Amino acid sequence: MKYYFKLGAILFLIAAVASGVLAFVNNFTRPIIEENQRRAEDEARREVLPEAAVFKLMNTEYPFYVGFDNEKNIAGYTFIAEEMGYSGVIQTMVGVDPNMRITNIKVIKQSETPGLGANCVRPEFTNQFCNLALEELVLDKDSGSIVTITGATITTRALTSSLQKAIKGVSEELRNLPEISYSDLIEDEAEFVKEEQPSAEEVE
Repeated sequence: MKYYFKLGAILFLIAAVASGVLAFVNNFTRPIIEENQRRAEDEARREVLPEAAVFKLMNTEYPFYVGFDNEKNIAGYTFIAEEMGYSGVIQTMVGVDPNMRITNIKVIKQSETPGLGANCVRPEFTNQFCNLALEELVLDKDSGSIVTITGATITTRALTSSLQKAIKGVSEELRNLPEISYSDLIEDEAEFVKEEQPSAEEVE
């Protein structure tokens, strides 16, 4: 009996130390992971709406960014669409113009099957969404123009559905907001997410 008590105490001690180490590592790496994720999203945002020089986050129920061009005109909006795919959540950065037509999309998170659903990150798949409006987001299997990834209907349908829902959500937010203008941003410039400028060393 004493032996088992001693064995249990040792196992408890090992588990406690392991938990402490994991907590320490998590606390140390979490800010780095969050910063890397923020940078990746900023980069994706500029990729899907390259006409925008400056972005402003709109903290509405369905958060999105307004992008302004160098002439202080609205270049469009960006937001993240997400939906459960075959193996996990698919997150897509979406850019739309002021008329809510898609300028480009970029899948920023997915865990779909390699060689099948994971092909949703390929440009030959994502490029077909460019310049489509909400009502045109229909798969070829439903008599639309979006070509389904071979062997990955669930992935294709999930991504397309997430775009439909996100565009509807942002459109609804825009209808409920007062007119957005660049001058609104001047008063709250600290919230801008400015495009990073290369340093002198990087230019060289």
